[in-house]
Parts: sequence; C-alpha cells; structure tokens
Amino acid sequence: MRTPTLVAPMILLVAAIAAQAGTPTDATAPLRSGIDTSAFDRSVRPQDDFYRYVNGGWLDRHPIPDDAVRISAASEVDDATRAQLRTIVESLRAAAPTDDADARRIGALYASFMDEAAAERRGLRPLRADLARIDALRDAGDVATLIGELGRIGVRTPVGNSILNDGRDPHAYIETLHQDGLGMPGREYYLGDEPAMREIRAAYLAHVERMLRLAGARDAADGAQRVLDLETQLARAQWTYADSSDPAKSDNRYTLARLQAFAPGLPWRRFLAANETARRADAFVVAEPDYLRTLAQLAGHAPRATWRAYFRYQLLSAYAPYLDARFGDEAFAFSGRQLRGIPANAPRWKRGLDLVDATLGEALGRLYVARYVAPQAKARVAAMIPYFVDAFAADIDTLDWMGDATRRKAQAKLRALRAKIAWPDRWRDYAGLRIVAGDLAGNVRRARLWEYRRNVAKLGKPVDRDEWYMTPQTPDAYAWAPQNEIVVGAALLQPPFFDAGADDAVNYGAIGGTLGHEISHDFDTIGSQYDADGRWLGKPGWFTAEDQQRFDARTRALVAQYSTFEPVPGYRVDGLQTLTENIADVAGAAIAYRAYRLSLGDREAPVIDGLTGDQRFFIGWAQRRRGNYRERELIRILKSDEHSPPAIRAVAPLMNLEAFHAAFGIRAGDRMYLAPAERVAIW
Repeated sequence: MRTPTLVAPMILLVAAIAAQAGTPTDATAPLRSGIDTSAFDRSVRPQDDFYRYVNGGWLDRHPIPDDAVRISAASEVDDATRAQLRTIVESLRAAAPTDDADARRIGALYASFMDEAAAERRGLRPLRADLARIDALRDAGDVATLIGELGRIGVRTPVGNSILNDGRDPHAYIETLHQDGLGMPGREYYLGDEPAMREIRAAYLAHVERMLRLAGARDAADGAQRVLDLETQLARAQWTYADSSDPAKSDNRYTLARLQAFAPGLPWRRFLAANETARRADAFVVAEPDYLRTLAQLAGHAPRATWRAYFRYQLLSAYAPYLDARFGDEAFAFSGRQLRGIPANAPRWKRGLDLVDATLGEALGRLYVARYVAPQAKARVAAMIPYFVDAFAADIDTLDWMGDATRRKAQAKLRALRAKIAWPDRWRDYAGLRIVAGDLAGNVRRARLWEYRRNVAKLGKPVDRDEWYMTPQTPDAYAWAPQNEIVVGAALLQPPFFDAGADDAVNYGAIGGTLGHEISHDFDTIGSQYDADGRWLGKPGWFTAEDQQRFDARTRALVAQYSTFEPVPGYRVDGLQTLTENIADVAGAAIAYRAYRLSLGDREAPVIDGLTGDQRFFIGWAQRRRGNYRERELIRILKSDEHSPPAIRAVAPLMNLEAFHAAFGIRAGDRMYLAPAERVAIW
C-alpha cells in the first residue's frame, strides 16, 4: 500500500492499519501489567530514587558483557533482534542459490566477512591503489581530489557531503557540505583539559603511530604527530553541535564561484569533480562556512607530509575491520578498549552481521519483517497515534506561552504529520551492487561506492517521501522535520518498549514516550523552523517573535536545570548541547501521559500488581531507560552526544510533571521532588 500524501490528517493515515487491531486493548483478555517487578529495588523509596526503585534489581543482576560498552533495555532488544538476524544470514551463507538476488548478496557478503583466511591472505593489497594515490599527493589540488575520492568509499575526510531535502524546497534534494574529519568522537577530545581527555589523546597518538607502522611507514611517530596536530587545528575551527544543527545558522547557500572566493586555498571544482557532484549541483549548502575557510587555508599551508599521513591513517582506520587481523585488532584496541572501555572485541559473527546490516539493511529488513514481526504489533502501535494527535492538539489550544497566530500554524502542522511505523511500504532495490566471494575489503569498498552513488543520483529528482533513513530491524525511532514525519522501527515493538499482551499503561509510558518524544521534535527549536510541508522558514519559523521569546525563556530554564546533573564526577551534562533532546524528553513524557489518559475515555485504569495505571505509566517510562554503562562511554556521551545519559532521561522529565508527583506521593523533602516554580513545562 502506498503511503497517503503528506497533507492527509494523521488519523486517516493510520486508520487503515489500526483497523486490523480493533481497539487498543481487548477488554475480554486477562490483563497483565507488563511491568518487570523483579527489576525493582524495594529497599529504595520511589520518592527518593525513582530510577533505582524501578531498575535497581535489574542493574545489580546485569553486569556489562566484556564485548560491550553497556547493557541496557535497548541493548537487550538489540541482542534479541541480532539473534533473529543471525539465523537469517547464517541460513543464507550456506544456502543453495535462490531467485532472490538480495538474499544471495546477503549470504555472500556475510560469508566473505567470516572467511578470515582470505582476509589474512589479502592483507593490505585491497588498499594499495588508494595508498599509492595518497603517496602521490603534491599540492592543494590533490588534497581536494582525495577529500572527494576517499569520501565516496566511506573514508572520513575533512569535508562530509550529504544529499538531503532542500530546506527551501521540500520537494527537491540538495548537496550539503559539512565539517568532518576527526578521528576521535568530537572537538572536546582535542581541546578538553580533563584528565580523561588528555589520556585519550595520548592513546590516540600512539594508536595512529601503530596503524601507520603496520602499513609500512618508516616515519610513523612523526606522521602520527602530524595527524594529531592537523586534526586539532580542524577541531578548533569546528562548530559546536548546537550551532551546526541549527538551520538558521547552517543553511548557507553557496555557488561554486562564491565558495571559491570565500575559501580560496582549496580548488573546490576539483573536490566536486572527485565526489561526482560537479555536473549535478549548481548550488549547495555549506553548513559551517568558517570551518571550510580554515580547511582551505590548511590545504595550502600544511606540509604535504602532513596531508599524506592524515589521509593514510583515515583510509586505514575506515577499512581496518576488513583487512588482516593486525589492523582490526589495533583499531579495536583504541576505539573499543581505550576510547570506550570495552575489554574484548565482539565475536566475529556479530561484526559480520553489523556489516550486512550497514550494507544491505533493507534487504535484510525485508526478510526479518516477513519472518519475525507480527502485523498486529504494528497495528496496535498505529492505533495509539490518534490519541497523541488529540493530546498535542488539546495542548496547543491551551499553552499559555503560545499566541493565536502561532497556534493556528502549529495545528496545521500537526494535522499534516506523517507516521511511518515498523517497516517501509516499498523496499530498496540493490540491483547493481556486486559482491565477490573472498574479497571482503573489495566488497566493502564497492558497497560504499554503490550507496554513495545511489544518494548522488537523487540530485535533480523529486524527493522520495516513502524512503526510510533507518532499517526496520533498528530498535530506534527518529523525526525528520524536512518531511514532517516520525519513523519507528519494527525492532522497537518488543518489551520493554512495547508489549502486545500488556495493559495499555506500560505501553504508553514506554513506546508512547518515544512517540511523544519524536512528534515533539517537529515543534521544538529546530522543528518550529519548518512548516507543515517541510519547508524551512528561517527563525523564528511559524512562531511569532513574541512567542519565540517566551519559548526561549523556558528552554533557558531547561538548560539550567539539566546542567546541574553530574553523572560522572567532574563531568556535567551540557544543557545547551542536549537541549533539543531534553525538550523532546520533557514534552514526550507530558504528551504521552495525556495521550494515555485520553485513551482511557471515561474509564478508570485497573490496579494491576498493586500498581495504579498512572504508576505503571511512569514505571514503563523509566524501565526502558535502564542500563549499566562503562564510565568512558558515559564521558563520550557527555562530550559528544546530543542526548543526556539514560539514567537522567529516565527521571528528569518526570520530575517536571505534577502527575508523577501525585502518582507516587512525592513531597517537599523527597529527593525526587521538584518545586512547582522550578518545573519546566513547554508542551
């Protein structure tokens, strides 16, 4: 079935799917809570530490596996899904030829990864031609060419380019150039002065040296220092996440002539020719212009030996898992053990499965959905969505910070919102992608180039609004403002995110919290800059100037509130870096609760397992955030992620809700208490 047009009301969009499931809850079926009460720590009062009360027993019984950075609700769902995907790919690896070309590709790609002996025999040979081009680098023109050529095959370079919806014309694609090129997770790893940052920088320097030496460099130590120095200069020029993610700052239109005049040190025509967009892009977006100007200066002034060492390392890093074991082991020693604190690498089958998922994701997803996902689960989640639309609509009508003009625009955008649930209506076609037995690195290279060219081919064509930017086997969800849509993967439709056999309360708290979170993104600091059709309007977008000021005052209070959290001693949450996701969490909890109450109609929720409906709702919210994390991973999240750490996401949004305080009798003096004057209510 083709998805309805963008302007169709959401309630019509999901009606056909929801009809399969009947009412959200079968009143004749025995009710169960869906709450894992064995996860509780009853020695803790919910009023004092709600996260520990709900999850403490589970946390104590679930140490982090040696090959993982965490164990969490999400990782357990991911592990369950991986086991199902492994069954599929293992069967295809050994299967007789089939008429399904994509199934043959999956089996062949997985088999090539599992053939360790072939990878050992080939060693570094698959990259020899690329390494020779790097060694031949002579001037800034060669730098431009290598940035374009290596970027096509999945190598991290100083300029990333993406083919995305044109914010000013939601029916067209446009090329966007953006900052990239750092071997560590973010600029703070280069510039931060905390002990952990200094330690990781030293480990990175040693890692780069070892990688260069493995590839035969005689001056590996000197080359590693050059790489770190160059990346540090790039990091100083890079924008913060808050700035680069704001289209009011990052939607900068350039022609080739304007970019060449603005950043003259790099021959940009050679870059566009190398990345195969020169003939298809009359104009493009430059997300961070001053960064590109700094890069252009470095292209002309940094020594050729520096650029050669940099490109050589980035190529080796991008392909290390697909070369002989020396490179894979060294890459993990830094990125896994040093950077994230993981003691042991994942078993080879997991890494092979990850490669298949990243390369042939929708082909694998098609087989996964057919074998493991019940249509009734999709239908029941779809049946929840009209309650969220009604909850948002009622909320918009009563917001004290929103004026009538903004209110009308918000309601129009809400009516046009699309929800994509579980899996795409049309699967991606991988025709033309060639997988060769025994050629692992070559397969990865060809697959990355195929995917790159698939995206470049979008230029000049109308936007495909049915396309997914996530596979259905990914236990996650996202919002995409340029298409005014939310997308929820099929793998998320399992406990503790969704339980088809449970009373509605836990599901509204768990996956409902995700729905509320994602819908709210279309109305937050970024989403409010896009209209109902996905067109970027600039700032303040469809807010009036007065409403924008009132909205900003509330977000400043949220920045201050979250900035008080210190999940690792010496490392606080950056309330500005995490602002948009914190807004979505606070809004998601509030709207999901209202949607749940609307779903009850005139009924009162039953008491199950000694818990009221409201209590089960809030427990469902907190259970999906349970997890044990390595300290290095928490530091990485705090330094480079737009989300707050999960334990904070489990409780901070709830502390802003009166209904949470009422459900558990939280009063002044309790640790979970937040005075009404300190609570932030945006939606």
